[in-house]
Amino acid sequence: MTTIIEEAKAYEPPQTKNIADLEVVPTSVEIFNKEYMDSEGKPFGIKVVTIKNEDYRVPVSVLKSLKAIIEEKPELKHFKVKKTGEGLKTEYIVIPIE
Repeated sequence: MTTIIEEAKAYEPPQTKNIADLEVVPTSVEIFNKEYMDSEGKPFGIKVVTIKNEDYRVPVSVLKSLKAIIEEKPELKHFKVKKTGEGLKTEYIVIPIE
């Protein structure tokens, strides 16, 4: 049994990572909406994929780029995402793998 102070020290809040953190993403992975609350208590949703029990946020710009790629290469099985910039200047580049 642990004390509340030990539990508090070990606590790490759940985090949603970014799809760009993955080395490779299969196109067959399921995507779903996940609801959160902002600092004012208002709900908002994001698109998420779960890989190895970890959630990864999928920006809309990634979906837009991936759509264009699969229109040209519908047999695409894997891709990766490169992230550049921070905050409002963040850009995502979708790179087809195979």
